[in-house]
Amino acid sequence: MLNRRFRIKYGKILKDVGISHKKFHVLRHTFATNCVYNGMDAKALSEILGHSSVQITLNRYVHPSMEQKRNQLNALSSVYAGYCA
Repeated sequence: MLNRRFRIKYGKILKDVGISHKKFHVLRHTFATNCVYNGMDAKALSEILGHSSVQITLNRYVHPSMEQKRNQLNALSSVYAGYCA
């Protein structure tokens, strides 16, 4: 649980940058999601977050968008293009 002084400072920072109140733990989720979306290895991220397994990290933070799925499939299609001709 965050102490009062930290909560006040955190609230002031959010207000100063124009962000509505968010629980502090949201920052952890945002960080993890951004790491995944920017290609960080799931094992490395799992260790940074202190999870006991990669599966926990994958279940909690990896939720690919339709655009990401499409991009991944398009990248694979170029790899396999020669085999389907």
